[in-house]
Amino acid sequence: MASHGFWSFGAENSDDNRSQSPGTPRAWCQAAAQKFTGGIGSKLCALLNVGEGDKAPESSTKPGEVAEKSCGCNQPCSCSTDNQGFSDLYSTDLLPATNGDIKTMTFLQEVVNILLAYIVESFDRSTKVIDFHYPNELLQSNNWELSDEPETLDDILLSCRATLKYAIKTAHPRYFNQLSTGLDMVGLAADWLTSTANTNMFTYEVAPVFVLLEYVTLKKMREMIGWPERRGDGIFSPGGAISNMYAMLLARFKMFPEVKEKGMSSVPRLAAFTSEHSHFSIKKGAAALGIGTESVILIKADERGKMIPSDLERRLVEAKQKGFVPFFVSATAGTTVYGAFDPLIAIADICKKHGVWMHVDWGHTRTAERWFMILILTVCPVCFRADSVTWNPHKMMSVPLQCSALLVKEEGLMQKCNQMQACYLFQQDKHYDLSYDTGDKALQCGRHVDIFKLWLMWRAKGTIGFEAQIDKCLELSEYLYNKIKDREGYQMVFDGKPQHTNVCFWYLPPGIRYLEDKEEKMRRLHKVAPVIKARMMEYGTTMVSYQPQGDKVNFFRMVISNPAATFEDIDFLIEEIERLGQDL
Repeated sequence: MASHGFWSFGAENSDDNRSQSPGTPRAWCQAAAQKFTGGIGSKLCALLNVGEGDKAPESSTKPGEVAEKSCGCNQPCSCSTDNQGFSDLYSTDLLPATNGDIKTMTFLQEVVNILLAYIVESFDRSTKVIDFHYPNELLQSNNWELSDEPETLDDILLSCRATLKYAIKTAHPRYFNQLSTGLDMVGLAADWLTSTANTNMFTYEVAPVFVLLEYVTLKKMREMIGWPERRGDGIFSPGGAISNMYAMLLARFKMFPEVKEKGMSSVPRLAAFTSEHSHFSIKKGAAALGIGTESVILIKADERGKMIPSDLERRLVEAKQKGFVPFFVSATAGTTVYGAFDPLIAIADICKKHGVWMHVDWGHTRTAERWFMILILTVCPVCFRADSVTWNPHKMMSVPLQCSALLVKEEGLMQKCNQMQACYLFQQDKHYDLSYDTGDKALQCGRHVDIFKLWLMWRAKGTIGFEAQIDKCLELSEYLYNKIKDREGYQMVFDGKPQHTNVCFWYLPPGIRYLEDKEEKMRRLHKVAPVIKARMMEYGTTMVSYQPQGDKVNFFRMVISNPAATFEDIDFLIEEIERLGQDL
């Protein structure tokens, strides 16, 4: 039967309303009065002004209750509705306050209206990506300070509007600044639900469904990697940097389990290896674990940003000769800047030869069908051989931040490495399967529910939906590359098509395009991308990242991961770069 939308609630099994359409407000309210407890249904009907004959009474607002107002624009908006009903209300008037149910629903509905208006605006190309203000201007133009006395709910709603007014619209089709872009509606709904449930992931008893969903999803992810019989382990963590640190922690424990109790003084000088183009989190993890950044040996990359296996083997042998113990190699499947995929098979062979833990930082999830053979030949066979894999669904899969998983081949290793057996949480005489109390294998005690966003989006899209989404981004990056590779004023940072959605290029304005002095040309070119980026932000038209790399001066790093972007948005970006940089 077709849905009647909001009013369809309770239409089923409503014998008392056979003479009415089940989708009428009156029928809905009668059903709601029966289904909601504590008189909430009747109060909600009063709030919605549904009375006898579906006619609104002259006034259904009682003293102290909130009167819902409309701005009259007949669309989702964040317009002020005068909010007179909130000007004398405080957070203490909301649930769990006595008779706080209607006030709570009205307040939250107002918040939802603000959010819905922001969402719709974020996808509108006629709106700005950013309303940029310098930090001192933003601090002075609004009162962000905290006070001892509470603010009214009217003030709280104003704060919500102000916060979103100056927020970056990361869902905007012309926002290309970071890899984590876009806004998925199902993922957003899941995030709202997660916050409403407001629970912790440490035990099954407080998060039964979420723990099971994490179990099911991690099993599916390990199956896609190809580990035998879906064996292994995993955990969702607060971002890829923490997942990478988990991998390093496990590698150290696997080689020297005594380090857990006796510390770094009990082990020899360790050495970790990663590409010079790898993510900075590898060094951060070494610093946090007491291994030290000097013990992270950077391996040379070729002109496309791929790790050079021969240099890895040379540096491994060299480290051993100097008295270091190699324990960890981190390969990258999709580097941050160039989007390069390290030669994983060769790296796996070297790790096996030297008995070193192999980790794969899968920076860019690549599952699109058109890339399937490349995926089979490069990533999956080596992930099968890897000891651990970092997988970040909040990147190319567009799961709302944050959502990162560490997958581990050896089952039980995470538990041995991290468990502390806190008896107030992980009692051994509980009445259910204790393997679902996953909190003791995590470094955190309080752990946010990140799984539901990914799980619900996977249900909504299916694997083929993610493939189509990523495929579109790959097509857009190829379109950009083909548009600018021979266009006057543009120069690619490296030759050939990008391996992924990263397109790295220089824009050379007319003023420096034909300079013969190479040193002066590079000096001036280094300043071009920062100026154009600043102008983008001040006009609010688009955003794209830039950076230097090694001996290369600042260049634009275009990473396409926003499902809302189109070919027209790529055309706009090219024209906007030229417009903003024409006079440089």
